[in-house]
Amino acid sequence: MGRGKVELKRIENPTSRQVTFSKRRNGLLKKAFELSILCDAEVALIIFSPSEKLYQYASHDMDRSIVRYRSEMGLPGSADNERTRTIEFWKTEIEELKRSTENLEGNLRNLAGEDLSMLGMKELKQLERQLKIGVERVRSKKRRIISGHINYLKRRRRALQEENTRLQKKVKLLEQQDDTNPTL
Repeated sequence: MGRGKVELKRIENPTSRQVTFSKRRNGLLKKAFELSILCDAEVALIIFSPSEKLYQYASHDMDRSIVRYRSEMGLPGSADNERTRTIEFWKTEIEELKRSTENLEGNLRNLAGEDLSMLGMKELKQLERQLKIGVERVRSKKRRIISGHINYLKRRRRALQEENTRLQKKVKLLEQQDDTNPTL
C-alpha cells in the first residue's frame, strides 16, 4: 500500500518543517549518491538550510563540477576568476617588490650617510655597526689584493734579477770570447 499524494506547500509548524527538511535532505543526498554510483554520473548537490547551513555532495571534485556547469550554461566562469586571481597575485607581487625596492634604496641612502634624520638612536647604532663591519671587510679585501700584488711583484723582481744575471753572464762570456779572438 502506497502513501497518498502530499500537497506541496510551506509547512507552517517550525518543528515539523525542520523534521521534514532533515528527512528529505538525507533522502536527496542518498538519491544523489545512488545516481552517481548506478549511472556513473557526475553529480554535485548543494543545499542551504533555512538556518543557512551548507550541505553538499559531489561524486567528483565540486569545483570541477561547478566550472563545468558554468561552462555549459555560458556563465562567466572560473577561467575569468582564475585570470582575476592571477592578476591580483601579480599586482600583490609587484606592490611587495616595490616596497622591498624602496626599503633597499632607503638602506642604501642611509649607508651613504643620507636621510639619517628619520633614524632613532638604535637604528643609528645598528647602521654604525654595519658600516664598521663593511669597512673592515673592504680593508681586509684591500689587504689581500695588495698582498697578492706585492707577492706578484716580488716574484717578477726575482725573475727579472735572474734574467739580468743570466744576461750579464752572457755579456761577460761574449766579451771574453772577443778578447781571445781578436779580429783584424
